[in-house]
Amino acid sequence: MSKKLRVVIAQLNLTVGDIQGNTTKHLHAAATARDTLNADVIVFPELSITGYPPEDLLFRPAFIEDATQAFNHLKTAIQHIHCIIGHPYANSKGLHNACSVIYNGTVLGRYTKQHLPNYGVFDEQRYFTPGESHGIVFIHDLPVGIVICEDLWFAGPVEQAANQGARLILSPNASPFEINKDQQRQDILSKRAISAKIPIIYCNQIGGQDELIFDGGSMVVDAQGKLCQHAGFFVETLFPIDLTVTTTDTIVPSQRITLPSEEEKIYHGLVLAVRDYVQKNNFPGAVVGLSGGIDSALTLAIAVDALGKENVSAIMMPSRYTADISVTDANALVQKLGIHHETISIEPLFKSFLTELKPIFGNKKPDLTEENIQARCRGILLMALSNHTGKMVLTTGNRSEMAVGYATLYGDMAGGFAVLKDIPKTLVYRLANYRNSIGPVIPQRIIDRAPTAELAFDQKDEDSLPPYDVLDQILALYINQAKSPDQICEAGFERNIVEKVVKLVNRSEYKRRQAAIGPRIDHTAFSRDRRYPITSGYKK
Repeated sequence: MSKKLRVVIAQLNLTVGDIQGNTTKHLHAAATARDTLNADVIVFPELSITGYPPEDLLFRPAFIEDATQAFNHLKTAIQHIHCIIGHPYANSKGLHNACSVIYNGTVLGRYTKQHLPNYGVFDEQRYFTPGESHGIVFIHDLPVGIVICEDLWFAGPVEQAANQGARLILSPNASPFEINKDQQRQDILSKRAISAKIPIIYCNQIGGQDELIFDGGSMVVDAQGKLCQHAGFFVETLFPIDLTVTTTDTIVPSQRITLPSEEEKIYHGLVLAVRDYVQKNNFPGAVVGLSGGIDSALTLAIAVDALGKENVSAIMMPSRYTADISVTDANALVQKLGIHHETISIEPLFKSFLTELKPIFGNKKPDLTEENIQARCRGILLMALSNHTGKMVLTTGNRSEMAVGYATLYGDMAGGFAVLKDIPKTLVYRLANYRNSIGPVIPQRIIDRAPTAELAFDQKDEDSLPPYDVLDQILALYINQAKSPDQICEAGFERNIVEKVVKLVNRSEYKRRQAAIGPRIDHTAFSRDRRYPITSGYKK
């Protein structure tokens, strides 16, 4: 004797704090799953009513009350389908990160998250009280366990459910994107499923939330730990899974799965991050300062793919140091993308600044000061256009530059969202080539040309920095792996170069604190992952 069960994963793009909008999404998804997909169960992501992470909104009593009212409304309004809904839940022990199973106006069961992550970008111990031991829920007489996100990374919660007779685990998640994170998730799901001899359905959200990107990647593994089905990345979907439950097995059918390359995932993650940050914050579009270099070219391509060419403007701001090929290549790019663009020379502004400062500077030889003035002229123009049009300025600096401070405060760092903030320069080139593989828009000369800030005659980045392939390796060792300068030298890098890079990283902390936020793809991003003091006597 066997039973059939259809479970729908609601891989949705939810907005933190938009309780009404998120509630509407729940109602629509549940109705579609029930009426169109003929589902028995729909699983929503972690804290799906409030969006994730709600951060200090959780300290506002009115916010908790509004979320509770929304949950009660869903409990009554959704009929004839089992729903697993994520929400904050307060009881005498405190506030919990909870999931409730509702059906026809009744709460059939509730699970409260046991393991609260408190590392990197996670601060759940600041807000929530840990849950206690597991209890299973019966869905059409099938014993089902619920396990929320971080609980999967510990053996206990899944084992508790299995020991109480669960035949299936449903897991709501809000797991941010990182390079290689999907493989880590697969590995841990496989390990838990094999240990407990139970299939796991993993539901994750998508969307950009400030610096976090949620990639989805919802999936199903069977009791042998095999990846059977995958909902894809960075797209909203209601993904149905048909299970067959016998007296001894819960059978999950397998589908052919083709996973994207690393460059494809990162590129589409950046596109989603830009789209959501601009649109969810109600900006009508974006402005990009276009130099003819690869960073601004890639940023502009991402912006157009995210927002549409009609919502993106490019501003070219040449100076006495701008090469003709920079102007030619920038024009070729905007023509390929079909976007509106303007050209405003910064030369009159630059001359005016130099004239006014001449009595103070005297005959001192030009140095970094004059270079920064040019960058700040451009920053002023971009912010003026942003104020005038309402569009957000997207900054174009990459992670390698942010790491060593190769950027100008209130100049090229001026803007609302730093698209490439967590993208090393060597990865910038890979992403540019990936974008051109979809359709050639970035002129090849931009990719091939030696990088230059063009703030002085015949200037190259390598005049000030090691080659980027060397720099990025040193930064990976020092920042990502926390290696000491001595250990980095032992790995084969020249001591004078290592010491220079380490010095630049440490003295640039104050700049990074004032930089615009940007999408995070690495566990050591320059955001909440890295909380180093600005004032510090430790130089290693």
